[in-house]
Amino acid sequence: MAMLKRILAPTDFSDLSAEGLRYACKLAKDVGAQVSVLNVVVLDESNVVGKGELAAHEKRLSEFTRKVVGRRAEELKIHQTVIPGQPYAVIVDCAAKERADLIVMSTHGRSGLSRMLIGSVTDKLLRGATCPVLVVPAGGER
Repeated sequence: MAMLKRILAPTDFSDLSAEGLRYACKLAKDVGAQVSVLNVVVLDESNVVGKGELAAHEKRLSEFTRKVVGRRAEELKIHQTVIPGQPYAVIVDCAAKERADLIVMSTHGRSGLSRMLIGSVTDKLLRGATCPVLVVPAGGER
């Protein structure tokens, strides 16, 4: 019985998150898991997101996934979701809802000493996720 059945791959459409998605898809293919690709629409102070903005993110997610995964998409079970909210909370909630066995994401290294090697969302997930988190280093796809 496969230990990994569901892999969650959050993306912010960056080149770095594409590395995480590619790795998640390669791993999913190797172990026969399905991949849930998640994009979080970050809410501003109003906590409101319009249907048009959600639809735009859904279209962009579809295009991004198709571009990153390419022909491998035919060999995989891929589910795509766009959810408004704050990235850490949405990723944790989605992982629980999807019963993810693993979260795969890339490093970002945006600010601060502890965040130089891993992004702030990744840092929080490493500490707070209820399933394992696999961090793919920037430029580290092998």
